[in-house]
Amino acid sequence: MKLTPQERAARRDSFRRMSAADKFDHIYTYYKLPILLLVTALAFVGYTVYRQVTKKDVVLYAAYLNISVGDDLNAQLSEGFITAAGLNPKKNEVYLYQTLYISDDPAQEYLQYAYASNLKLLAAISAEQLDVVLMNREAYDRLSRNGYLLELPDLPDNSLYSVLEPRLTENWDALDLSGFPLFQSAGFSDTVYLGVIRNSPRLPAVMQYTAYLADGA
Repeated sequence: MKLTPQERAARRDSFRRMSAADKFDHIYTYYKLPILLLVTALAFVGYTVYRQVTKKDVVLYAAYLNISVGDDLNAQLSEGFITAAGLNPKKNEVYLYQTLYISDDPAQEYLQYAYASNLKLLAAISAEQLDVVLMNREAYDRLSRNGYLLELPDLPDNSLYSVLEPRLTENWDALDLSGFPLFQSAGFSDTVYLGVIRNSPRLPAVMQYTAYLADGA
């Protein structure tokens, strides 16, 4: 119902004479839905702007399979590479899939975790969002057997071949990292291998990453 000018003036005068608590209660009672919608809209806009400002470009996707990596080595395998490549770590990143576990015969208590890890791994490969895998022997055997790994002599730049050749596995599709400086003192009880996913669209970055790991080897 449309109010007359006199009624509107009376309501304004009544509102001015309310206490602060009554004013808050009045506003909340009659305008809570528009206020909620406004706050929601502002929060969405703010989050979108924040995501755009802080979003980083992924230079390389990597995964840890069946291995646990300490904080120091983890930083060297991610931020360390970005810095060594001359890129801004505030704008670029190595995206890491951490603590994935796959096995042909997982223990009962790890069965569900292994199933979820396998699904995540296959989804990342299918979406071309996985380039490099750091893994133990069990994970390497499984990925090699299933044809997920690129034969490393097929990499587009073979300038590192003389360094990498002695460390190639028997199938030529992974590197034994135990002699690489970053891994010699990392405390791994078993050999850690590096494999390159066959359908990786970022092979130049893979070569840079491999050169970074091999530096000093």
